[in-house]
Amino acid sequence: MTTVQQIRKRDGRVVPFHENKIADAINKAFEATYKPGYEETAAKLAHEVASVLEVEGGNCPDVEHIQDIVERVLMDNGYVQTAKAYILYRSERNRAREMNTRLMKIYEDITFSSAKDSDIKRENANIDGDTAMGTMLKYGSEGSKQFYQMFVMKPEHARAHTSGDIHIHDMDFAPMGTTTCTQIDLIKLFDGGFSTGHGTLREPNDIASYAALACIAIQSNQNDQHGGQAIVNFDYSMAMGVRKTFQRIYRQNLARAVMLLEDRTDPESEIKANIQKIKEETGLYPKLEDCEEYFQAEMPFLLAHYSQDEAEMRKCQAFAHYRATKETDRATYQAMEALIHNLNTMHSRAGAQTPFSSINYGMDTTPEGRMVMKNIMLATEAGLGNGETPIFPIQIFRVKDGVNYNPGEPNYDLFQLAIRCSAKRLFPNFSFIDAPFNLQYYKEGHPETEIAYMGCRTRVIGNVVDPEREICNGRGNLSFTTINLPRLGIKAKGDINTFFESLDHMMDLCVDQLLERFEFQCRKKVKNAPFLMGQGVWIDSDQLDWDDEVREVLKHGTLSVGFIGLAETLKALIGEHHGESERARVLGLEIIGHMRARMDEESRKRNLNFSLLATPAEGLSGRFVKIDKEKYGVMEGITDRDYYTNSFHVPVYYPISAYDKIAIEAPYHALTNAGHISYIEMDGDPTENLDAFERVIRCMKEKGIGYGSVNHPVDRDPVCGFSGIIGDQCPGCGRHEDDGVPFERIRRITGYLVGTLDRFNNAKRAEEHDRVKHHV
Repeated sequence: MTTVQQIRKRDGRVVPFHENKIADAINKAFEATYKPGYEETAAKLAHEVASVLEVEGGNCPDVEHIQDIVERVLMDNGYVQTAKAYILYRSERNRAREMNTRLMKIYEDITFSSAKDSDIKRENANIDGDTAMGTMLKYGSEGSKQFYQMFVMKPEHARAHTSGDIHIHDMDFAPMGTTTCTQIDLIKLFDGGFSTGHGTLREPNDIASYAALACIAIQSNQNDQHGGQAIVNFDYSMAMGVRKTFQRIYRQNLARAVMLLEDRTDPESEIKANIQKIKEETGLYPKLEDCEEYFQAEMPFLLAHYSQDEAEMRKCQAFAHYRATKETDRATYQAMEALIHNLNTMHSRAGAQTPFSSINYGMDTTPEGRMVMKNIMLATEAGLGNGETPIFPIQIFRVKDGVNYNPGEPNYDLFQLAIRCSAKRLFPNFSFIDAPFNLQYYKEGHPETEIAYMGCRTRVIGNVVDPEREICNGRGNLSFTTINLPRLGIKAKGDINTFFESLDHMMDLCVDQLLERFEFQCRKKVKNAPFLMGQGVWIDSDQLDWDDEVREVLKHGTLSVGFIGLAETLKALIGEHHGESERARVLGLEIIGHMRARMDEESRKRNLNFSLLATPAEGLSGRFVKIDKEKYGVMEGITDRDYYTNSFHVPVYYPISAYDKIAIEAPYHALTNAGHISYIEMDGDPTENLDAFERVIRCMKEKGIGYGSVNHPVDRDPVCGFSGIIGDQCPGCGRHEDDGVPFERIRRITGYLVGTLDRFNNAKRAEEHDRVKHHV
């Protein structure tokens, strides 16, 4: 028997030494290399390990030392493959232990730190990490990430993520197999009503109901996905509610008018029946404009039932139409106001956060659609209950030649209102249908081909799976993974060929990881996403049964590789970023063009929608640079700040004109087909210079930007209610911020807004602090 009686564990505990445990571990290594039946050999090798320990003379060796001896004994006896299997097993066990230890430290941080002192509790600026539900969500999130890395994903993917080579987004939701986001088609969803799983809702018949159910649809869908929710056809869908509301109010007012002519019971029911009859026979109905043809169709009924005086009946119709127009407009404003208030107060995901919500509009030229757009922007201008700037929904105004871009076009006045509203409230953002990469899909008269963006920037329209349905409705991103471009630039040490070789290797890894996650998503069934799939929100999901896999319909979504820090990458490779030199601009486009070509190749090869994303960088911008700073030290222009630059953007600290920045960034929009956004920073109050604001938007359109917005200060004193630009002292009441209640300072982050800077993580605080204004 060996003289060794005890061993020391990694945590310092001293436990009895058992030779048979070494034999068991060696036998598992044999089995891992397809050598079953080696129990006797394993026992002999374990005894040899014990003999080495006895010769060494230590009476309490540590477990790491014993494992080193096991590896040496296996190698000395010629079991090279088995030794490799043992080393791999040991490495994975170490990784699992390290993850568990790290998780406990994370839990300690979540439990005992305030959000203002904990970056991890401010990882998502839309979650209040100090609340009970916010804390619980972080417990679940961090535990899920560790489980996925330890037991589900391939070790090489986990190592790449942990080391900072890549970032697998929304990893906490990966074990659930959820997808990222969807462009919800409300017209399809509302047709005949829908169910939230807790009850069935009838098809809405009033603009107030349309707006309320739009909020419920967003809230319900967010519980089935880990990303945001967008309404693809907000103007077109809400117009249907306006149309129904107008018809109801018209008949009510017509009934009141004819009742004034003669003493009779309320005739509304018979007027309603007649309106329905005329609609069925002629297709005519009361509407906001061009109602003369309907009036003529209605006149015989009025003359037969109420008065032989046609002039009197004309007055009744005119009165009813006038009143209905005014009352419908007011009802629409109230509905839009309620929608904004609801989306800024309603909760999803166990009550921990408001839904990430976006709406696309701008193209509906009908009077009803125009009324919707006018009132959503007027309600946004007015603000929330105390005049606060609404954080949600992210509003995206579609700009199109022939529709709203030039004077005299049907919605030009709404484009002007959008500029005014955005200058005050930061929304709407602007998308540009005429950008060549958006225009190629556009078919006039087919709203589903009008480009739609998620607020953060995500874009889904091309479809290699079904080229006949290159549309936005019912589609979204499945998952995305981001490459740490600056690290590849640092490691290449100026060798461009080495950089591209490393980039290809990293893209291989990302594609493999996305496919692994996609397979996990595909195995889910309709019942695992009862609203998204069960109510037919996702394209073609209404053709599936409750227990069917969602594999076939998920193919319409996108699998995206993203990137961050192009500017720092260029600095690492050639010493200049693309804001500084033409040489850097050429290389930058070559890098991103190379990545896009690879995604297109994967799409053709696999018949799946692989796409390239200009990654939104909220928490990631600080995570990568923190790891790289520790690994490579502080490098000027690369790791010397607390963040990497957002995707392909010119660095926020670099002085440049708005027009030059737009011109430099525009070509990257054409390459990043999974999504993109460009920002311009304006100083002062842009409501005082709307011409300059409009020139920026027009420059974006003319240069080929796909999706853009303008940032500017939006501050508010919650004590006196003053809104505008506030320095250290409120211009409204004169109080200073350090008097007590802090001022609210609305700023944009990854496409959406955050109400107070204390919700930003440290990296985004630093980035926001460094932003310079782009002169116009």
